[in-house]
Amino acid sequence: MARSHDAVMAGEALGRIGSLEVRLARDEAEIAAVQEVRFRVFYEELGARRTAFHSLETRDADRFDALCDHLLVVDTALPGPDHRRIVGTYRLLRQEIAAKAGGFYSNDEFELQSLVARHPGQRFLELGRSCVLKEYRSKRTIEILWQGIFAYINHHAIGVMTGCASFHGTEPAAHAEALSYLAHHCRTEPQWDVRAVRHRYCAMDLMPREAVNAKSAIAALPPLIKGYLRVGARIGDGCVIDHDFGTTDVFIVMPVAEIGARYMNYYGAEAERFAA
Repeated sequence: MARSHDAVMAGEALGRIGSLEVRLARDEAEIAAVQEVRFRVFYEELGARRTAFHSLETRDADRFDALCDHLLVVDTALPGPDHRRIVGTYRLLRQEIAAKAGGFYSNDEFELQSLVARHPGQRFLELGRSCVLKEYRSKRTIEILWQGIFAYINHHAIGVMTGCASFHGTEPAAHAEALSYLAHHCRTEPQWDVRAVRHRYCAMDLMPREAVNAKSAIAALPPLIKGYLRVGARIGDGCVIDHDFGTTDVFIVMPVAEIGARYMNYYGAEAERFAA
């Protein structure tokens, strides 16, 4: 187990599929490259709103970047140094780091702090800023990201994973069936419930339960949300409109103990194979 810990902390490979490799960012150059990847996806592709800062920069950056660990996928088949071969990323913020920094990123949208307070025996991890370059949006990229996440949560003894996941656009009604499906079929158990903050709360149950066609609703879910649900995640109460990023956000809650055994065995075993 010690070698697994060393691999995580040293930024060594935590998984590999074909030419893709997953690990933590090792230095400032790689974090800067991750911010450039996020900018390409969020601002150039998806049309997030540029602030005065972003009008001069080509990076998506905020104060949390210096606090977080950055999981990245590198395509080793691409030319150039590693920091120019990054094709996907996740930002990881542990509870103890968030506490020192004044809270989680998601606190602006959801009452995450109250959920954390109700579970003092758990260690929470916030997943955020997930993005993959368009040409790499495939099952294998998602799988290798999960290998890295499982190695990370095992290393840090994480009990609960949380974070926002998004629908594109700022009109919940445009996603009425998918949001209603989440509200009626995918809500958290009471002990894990978390609500959108009062002044930003938007209802998700826009259609009655009997009017929702499950097949078409699931097909309309963003791939990231479908992936979370497949692993065993549940959804909090209410959605939030993020005008800066042009998204409608829902909240994901994944107690590690409730993740399906077959996913724990598959992703955990694959991660340990490279990290051990």
